[in-house]
Amino acid sequence: MPERKSYHHGNLRQALVDATAALIEETGPLAFTLTEAARRAGVSPAAPYRHFKGRDELLEEVARQGFVDFAERLERAFDGGQPRPLTAFMRMGQAYLDFAAERPGHYMAMFESGLSIAGNADLSSASERAQRAMIEAAEAMALRLPADRRPPARMVANHIWALSHGVVELFSRGKPGGRSPVSASEMLESGAIIYLRGLGLIGE
Repeated sequence: MPERKSYHHGNLRQALVDATAALIEETGPLAFTLTEAARRAGVSPAAPYRHFKGRDELLEEVARQGFVDFAERLERAFDGGQPRPLTAFMRMGQAYLDFAAERPGHYMAMFESGLSIAGNADLSSASERAQRAMIEAAEAMALRLPADRRPPARMVANHIWALSHGVVELFSRGKPGGRSPVSASEMLESGAIIYLRGLGLIGE
C-alpha cells in the first residue's frame, strides 16, 4: 500500500483541488467524490472538511482557479491589441483552445459541472474577469467603425465565446480528425473571421 503523503497546514487545500481536477479529467465533473479526492491526495476521508464544506465547494474552487488562469491567458494573448486588434483577437482564440487542452479538469469544472457561478462571489469575479478580457478585445475590434454602427461588445464577446466552446466540444476532443480534417485552430479562426466580417469589424 503506498505511503500517504503528509501535508502541513495550508497546502492540503491545494492538494485536494489538484486531485479533484485530475479526477474530473478522468471521470467528468459529476462523478468525483470527496472520498476519492481525499484518497488521491493521500489523506483521510474526513480531511477535506477542514477546508471545504462539501463537494460543491471543492468543485467551485477548482472552477475558480481555472477561471483565474483562463483570464490571465486571455489577457496575455490580447496584450493591449498589439500589433493590431485582429491579430491579438486571434491569439485569444488559440489561448482558449490551449487552456481547454492543457487544463481539461479545470475547463470541465468551469463549463460542464452545472455550478451556479452567481452563487459564489469569488467564482463570479474570476468568471467576469475572463469575460471582461473578451469584451475589451471586442471593443478594440469595433474602433474602426463609427460609434453608432458598433455592435454591442458583450454580444460579440459572448458569440465568440460560444463559438470557441463549440469548437472545443466538437473538434478538440477525441481522435484528431475524427469529426473534421480541419484542425480546431483553423476551424475557430475561420469561423471567427466570417462572423467578424459579417459585423463589419474587419474588412475584406
